[in-house]
Amino acid sequence: MRLENGYETFTTFLVDFSIADKFGVNAVNDTYNRAFNEWKHDYKYLTELALILNMKVWYWYNKGNDVMYKTYLNLWDKCYEYGCNNLKGAELSYYLNVLD
Repeated sequence: MRLENGYETFTTFLVDFSIADKFGVNAVNDTYNRAFNEWKHDYKYLTELALILNMKVWYWYNKGNDVMYKTYLNLWDKCYEYGCNNLKGAELSYYLNVLD
């Protein structure tokens, strides 16, 4: 799936979180925990996870749903911080360039 910024997704994260949205905060948190724990050591998957979380932050902010907005913002903060603190060199550059 091609996103508005031209990025071509290769995971199911957007669909996974869109399904979780229908079931509420606990489902979103569970989806994040499973995805993060499975993929945190793969910089491309981690990058796409952070990108999708950021998209969801803005989606729910624009919808005026503070609970979902804050949930996604918290998850994005954790994911983004992990990437910044654990990726190095070309992997960190990729991460930051995609998320910019």
